[in-house]
Amino acid sequence: MTEIRLTNTATRRKDPLEPLVVEGKPSMYVCGPTVYDRAHIGNARPVIVFDVLFRLLRHVYGAENVTYVRNVTDVDDKINARATESGRTIREITDETAAWYLEDMAAVGALEPTAMPRATEWIAQMVAMIEGLIASGHAYEAEGHVLFRVRSYDDYGKLSGRSVDDMIAGARVEVAPYKEDPMDFVLWKPSTDDLPGWESPWGRGRPGWHIECSAMAQGLLGESFDIHGGGNDLIFPHHENEIAQSKCSGHAFARIWLHNEMLQVEGKKMSKSLGNFFTVRDLLDQGIPGEVIRFVFLSTHYRKPMDWTEKKRVEATNRLAAWFRKTDGVEPAKVVPTSVVTALADDLNTHLAMVEMNSFSAPYLKAAMQLLGFPEAEDVDWFRALEPEFVSTATGEGPHADLLVPLLRRWQALREARDFAAADALKAQLEGAGLKLSAKDGEASAEILPEFDAGRLEGVE
Repeated sequence: MTEIRLTNTATRRKDPLEPLVVEGKPSMYVCGPTVYDRAHIGNARPVIVFDVLFRLLRHVYGAENVTYVRNVTDVDDKINARATESGRTIREITDETAAWYLEDMAAVGALEPTAMPRATEWIAQMVAMIEGLIASGHAYEAEGHVLFRVRSYDDYGKLSGRSVDDMIAGARVEVAPYKEDPMDFVLWKPSTDDLPGWESPWGRGRPGWHIECSAMAQGLLGESFDIHGGGNDLIFPHHENEIAQSKCSGHAFARIWLHNEMLQVEGKKMSKSLGNFFTVRDLLDQGIPGEVIRFVFLSTHYRKPMDWTEKKRVEATNRLAAWFRKTDGVEPAKVVPTSVVTALADDLNTHLAMVEMNSFSAPYLKAAMQLLGFPEAEDVDWFRALEPEFVSTATGEGPHADLLVPLLRRWQALREARDFAAADALKAQLEGAGLKLSAKDGEASAEILPEFDAGRLEGVE
């Protein structure tokens, strides 16, 4: 069986995946959306990353043996604020935006997880966990709130690599007079009559954000599970707090912690003030296919910052169109090439996998595309309206023109000089790099095939 190795934030190394709960049946929990608005493109990155991991696990272990849980946070102050602003009910907002989320994530090729628990359906389990933390001295009640005693857990800060004292300075913590320590975080807080609330031993209230994931992960995956994922912005405080409250509740919790890097737009942090903030739906409405969005995302390794640029979007559109043209009407191979599975099994190296795919014959390319979550050519139409990519000596323009036009002119000059042996040798080198050459009326051109690799032309003259 293929060994999968993943970079574990908790150990700072690549660890082998060795399913803990049931032999050969891996389990994964990923922090999902807070449903109050459309998902922006940064929200889509962890969805796509962990969808590829989900697909890889299903490929290696069998679809029926993999459990993937991604929660829905439907009780949150942002949701409450949106309800107040709009005059709509909280349930109307969360139902609508949760549906939007699934629709947009399906458009970028994401499978639905095995389970998608809503926080509001797990309140009883959260209350029970909080009661246990109070009983063991890890939490305390103060002015209707229940707070976790951070200093009661000796390993607090181990995930993020910082001590408690280091975190206090400039940390994102709420200062409140009822806290024993500034780092203590809320497990339960009181609700006024106009806010969502549930009865509890501490009065009517609602859960803090962190306790939600601990209760749902433990309830659906058991005392311990294999992988916990999310964006690296969640390492502190969310995941740090999840670990503390879960382990102090007696749960071993997750063994491998996987975090993707953040997304930028044209080299800058995405923000509304810079005018570069947009949602997945914005891109789809502009006519950018979901599979193109997916291609751009997977072209960068998940542990590297990803830059969404118009140039990358165009390149992804052209490369994916070429893949679709090549695989249209072709029966996929029954096995995915080993090189692709090996690349994905080595810490989800999607970039390497896609480089490998450029050299595959059509049946194997189609099988690899399926594993990476791309649709079949027969199920999409947009690529049929696009012409293949060409570069020509007639105009001196086209993709990779600076590299290719001089080589094409050299090939044509050799042909005109009737040095056919040298011309054929150069043609073989160019076509070996993924080009299809042709000549007409004294001009040379090349179609750029899906397998084109400019690196193969280094040193060619």
